[in-house]
Amino acid sequence: MLAPVGRRSPLAARHPVVGNVLSGSLLDSPNFTDLNAPRKSWSANIRAVTPRTQEASMSREQRPDTQPDDPKRRAILRAAGGVAIGGITGALSVNATASAQGTPVTTRDPNSLGARLQGVQHFGLTVQNMERAFEFYTAVLGGTEVFRHGDFQGDAVQNTLLADQEILANQLGVNPRTIGVPDLRGGAQRLDVRFIQFDNVVIELLQYRDADQPMGGPKAFAEPVEHMSPAFPRMMHICFYVRDDVDFNQFIADLEAESAQRGMTQVRANRIIRVSTEEDRKEAPQSANTNKVTVAPSDGWELIYCKGPEGEQLEFVKALGPVKKRFADALAAHLQLASAK
Repeated sequence: MLAPVGRRSPLAARHPVVGNVLSGSLLDSPNFTDLNAPRKSWSANIRAVTPRTQEASMSREQRPDTQPDDPKRRAILRAAGGVAIGGITGALSVNATASAQGTPVTTRDPNSLGARLQGVQHFGLTVQNMERAFEFYTAVLGGTEVFRHGDFQGDAVQNTLLADQEILANQLGVNPRTIGVPDLRGGAQRLDVRFIQFDNVVIELLQYRDADQPMGGPKAFAEPVEHMSPAFPRMMHICFYVRDDVDFNQFIADLEAESAQRGMTQVRANRIIRVSTEEDRKEAPQSANTNKVTVAPSDGWELIYCKGPEGEQLEFVKALGPVKKRFADALAAHLQLASAK
């Protein structure tokens, strides 16, 4: 059962979690350096990025049932910025740090691809059970629904989303369905989406279902990919940025407990000590929940890897001390470059 609309779960209330990344740079987060201080002013012109409420090739009636915003929660969220890395890839910010500390910033070509971007708007996650995933990202982690739109079908949608996979099926001489391609063109399958807003980015949940299945139901068109090791090339993850003042070990314990209470037994966090069974993992001391990195340039980075309710790879992090400054310096350099005339 979903939590009441507009009400945060106990986990979200105790441990505000803000920001999410997918192994890449997060923009539009100018207050990354201090989660508790007023937002600083930057010389760059940062424009708000909002989801497109209608796609020309996917026109359907937009469903109005969205969650009202929680002003207190949004105030907390707006006080926080984004972190832009997965795992130990903080080393990538070293060159940007040097730039922020004095290296001249060249003028950006206004016709370049980078100059035409506003940042990262959303990350998409294809799910098996829409209601379960929606409950996790809203009721548990505190995201706010932007809107939902569904029953997408037709030639334009099929071509836009799946043309490359249909070409591959033709090259292999197989039925597209055998490689996971739904028939949106003929309407045998449908696509539903829901957008969930966090402070600095949006997560889009997508579900491809058979036409005779209800929206939001537990049955997806394709079977879920199993044993999703983060070591596979092209494997991606969503990383949430936890506030500096949160007890990270307790946060992970609360996340697992609340998820289990909701029947989301797939939500399991790794431990920093070696375990060989699920029982060993559960019995590990709470102090084993957090991996604290002390080696530069990732010193100050704290992280845990965790599977989400759909089996998706998640990460929760804190960025403190030196690594936090490196991200702040890199962001300053980026904004300076973006605003250079």
